[in-house]
Amino acid sequence: MTDQAVRGGGPSPYAAGGFTGRVRELRELRADIERAGLHTLSGRPAPQSRVLLIAGRPGSGRTTLAEELARQLAGDYPDGVLRARLLDPGGSPVPIERTVRDLLGALGHGAAPPGADQDDLTAELRAALSGRRALLLLDDVHHPEQLLELLPDSRDCLVVAVAAGPLTGVPDVRPCTLGGLDRAASVELLRGWAGAAPRITVDPRRAESLAEACGDLPAALRLIGGWLAAQPKLSVSDATARLEAVPAPPEERNTDFLARAFRLVHASLPRSAARLLRLLALAPAGVVDAHTASALAGCGVDAAGAALEELTELGLLHHRTGEPATAGHGVAAHGAGGRAYAPPPWERCYTVPGCLDPLLRAALEAEERPAELMLARARMLERTVRRLQACWAVREPTGSPARKKLAGLPRELRFTSAAEAGRWLELRRAAILAAAQLAVAEGGGELDTLARRLIHALSRAFGAHRTPEESAPEIYRLHELVLCVAERRDLQRERTAALLNLADQDARWGRLEQAVTRYRAALDASRACGDHAAVARALESLGGAYAELGDWARAADWYDRALALRQTDGDLPSAARLHGRLGAAHLHEGRWGDALREWRAAAAVHRRLRDQLGNARALSEVARVLDFAGRPYDSLRTAQEALAAARRSGDDGLQAVLRLRLADACDRADDPVTAQAHRDAAEGLLGWPAGSTQGEESETSGDTSAIAGRNLRN
Repeated sequence: MTDQAVRGGGPSPYAAGGFTGRVRELRELRADIERAGLHTLSGRPAPQSRVLLIAGRPGSGRTTLAEELARQLAGDYPDGVLRARLLDPGGSPVPIERTVRDLLGALGHGAAPPGADQDDLTAELRAALSGRRALLLLDDVHHPEQLLELLPDSRDCLVVAVAAGPLTGVPDVRPCTLGGLDRAASVELLRGWAGAAPRITVDPRRAESLAEACGDLPAALRLIGGWLAAQPKLSVSDATARLEAVPAPPEERNTDFLARAFRLVHASLPRSAARLLRLLALAPAGVVDAHTASALAGCGVDAAGAALEELTELGLLHHRTGEPATAGHGVAAHGAGGRAYAPPPWERCYTVPGCLDPLLRAALEAEERPAELMLARARMLERTVRRLQACWAVREPTGSPARKKLAGLPRELRFTSAAEAGRWLELRRAAILAAAQLAVAEGGGELDTLARRLIHALSRAFGAHRTPEESAPEIYRLHELVLCVAERRDLQRERTAALLNLADQDARWGRLEQAVTRYRAALDASRACGDHAAVARALESLGGAYAELGDWARAADWYDRALALRQTDGDLPSAARLHGRLGAAHLHEGRWGDALREWRAAAAVHRRLRDQLGNARALSEVARVLDFAGRPYDSLRTAQEALAAARRSGDDGLQAVLRLRLADACDRADDPVTAQAHRDAAEGLLGWPAGSTQGEESETSGDTSAIAGRNLRN
């Protein structure tokens, strides 16, 4: 499983077979839930959730035990089981921000603001869990701080944590340390994975010796059981002898039972299958499908899919979609109602068990040359780019160049429908994002070109299948990756674009100081590469950020610089907009004369462009400024000019606003008859019910004028 959170009481995404043993541990864990903690006994109950810790070394079945406990407790927590893995393949901790976003998504809480601070995100998660009864299963907790950041503030929730050792500093933690299975459970697990052959049943003493040679570790027992199933003529005694004969590395002081079982199974594989298995360590987020395996190994998709199934039957991979397959039974999983579920090939997905990941990486480093690994990564990224291009193109209109290009792709790369492409994108989203991050993190930058293509293709696929709000956090992360590549390769234009996009998102979500810093960096980068359009955009955006901060003097200064550049470039629409923004800034400072000059200039540019609506809006603002400046008759005359321009533009809403403003001006000029006529005309334009009182109309007039003022400034 990746860092993506999973919700619900459905099948576990981890287990590869049925649950065996651990009866005592399960009983103790369930009893610990009801037992009072030390803080409670001391009269100072902790405000956070109760934490059950399942500790053990990799391969001890700690995650399987946690999943079985969650399955048994699911009925007590009606708000669902939330799962998250806190350690990426390769041993790097998952950023808290990613985990919190996935958990919020699993809760149906909606997308958190992109680029939000970690403290804000964790606070939002705690608020979302407040008043709920949910169970959080946090796998591969690397250090206590990870767990403390995610602890709900509600005692109604329960946290089941899985870690390699104790987590000091976590209040009310209930540790359960795992060793090997008891011997009877070990033999039963071997029997389940070894298939229908009676070798285990007819020779229980030899089976116990084999279990002992596996250290009674569930992961080692699964590997040896799957290996036995693939070699029906091999006796249990011979299997035990071969396992014990596997040489240990010189630096290995104590017997590493899982590593020894892995070396035996790996050495027994055909050369092509063994190489494919090693290369799976390169799969992003530990998630692999037939296309990923095909690209990594340089073989056909069908051959890769068959090889993945064989590796799964050996216990070297786990099924990720649908209900996990029973050992030795391929993908015969079952869905709702007990009906067989066979996912289509594009949906069939596998994960590398976390306990095997370091062993695969060690074998990869020992057996493969760095150049071959780089080539395998490049093939995988190229395949992902092509799949993303097909995912985007399937939403394009029939007969478009994108659809024609899609028709020319090999059949296995295409999607039959937009719905299929959208589901594929959701299933692979976390893995594709991980692929982009890994490509950018490549130290030498050899994959930068492919990384840029991948980011571009993923952005287009998100735009085709998801709303901007849904994809905003991922797009923000992609812009950060683009910025990293651009800075490394000194690509000033791309650096400018990434900084502007990130700053826009920061400004949208209220992080204005951070937005100003990025806008200034974008301004420097755009000047360095001579991109006048980007310079003007950065200048105008700086003005907008300072306007949001209420620093109108600086806002006017940046707007003025942007205006000078737009006028030099002959960009009249942008110049008109900037005249208006300058007028709004001067108005907030109380500089009526400067505001009048800018709004009149805006009206003149709109007239030059023959933009009647823009001219009417600018004249409306001129009338408003004149009113603030204490020139009511000039304001009345200008408002009438604006009304005439609005009539020519055909904008009923603006006409209504102007008529209400004229009505207020007529009231102040002691002309109630004309004022009422304007209000009656505004009622007809706005569709108000007849008989509205003058007070209600006047109040609505003020509100509408305020709204119009904001719209005009924007």
